Amino acid sequence: MEGRGVARHKSTARGLGAFICFEDEAGQGLRPPKGRTWAPRGARPAVTVRGGGDGRVNIAGVACCRPGDRPHLFCRPRVCRRRKGERKALTWTDYRDLITAVHREPAAPVVWVWDNLPVHRAPELADLAAENKDWLRVYRLPAYAPELNPVEGIWSLLKRAIANFAAADLAALARMVKRKLKKIQHRPRLIDGCLAGTGLTIEPWLLVVHCGRQGSILRPVAARQPSIR
Repeated sequence: MEGRGVARHKSTARGLGAFICFEDEAGQGLRPPKGRTWAPRGARPAVTVRGGGDGRVNIAGVACCRPGDRPHLFCRPRVCRRRKGERKALTWTDYRDLITAVHREPAAPVVWVWDNLPVHRAPELADLAAENKDWLRVYRLPAYAPELNPVEGIWSLLKRAIANFAAADLAALARMVKRKLKKIQHRPRLIDGCLAGTGLTIEPWLLVVHCGRQGSILRPVAARQPSIR
């Protein structure tokens, strides 16, 4: 990326006939997000939940945009129980498998856009991009610019959907997260809304950056219905 939100090679996706895929990560523990609810006046409801040391559900999400067609959402949840020797976060192999799965699902080239998380800069992922230039291009968002990533809006919708949900254990939390993500996945208008919240607008075969910045033209292709694994 060049400047704030400006693609360095404006015609990359158009020339490849590729998807524009925005990736981001989130996590949720057993302590639920707070949300508004109904209760008798003067009697605020209280829900007893387990502490924050019982693990969490880590999620990698990818929003794929195709001008002229419905957007698609791919998600890869992982349960971390914080056991000794267990991985606490997604590794470069998880991202490699996610990129490959997103590419294979629609069988089309991919323009991959994500932030500057250290694992995203792993040499193995750089080698993956270098070895697969025929179908993969990787771009990084500017530092401290989450407002340019539509997946941030997906996490906001998810947090609101599970507000005040007191899960008995991590398995129940993982089931709830998958269920809510599935609902978002089948409501393309929600994904469109998250894209609109970034200041990006979709026109037929064009992706144009507005929000006071120079435009960037990209062109993806068709996709099959993604799945949450």
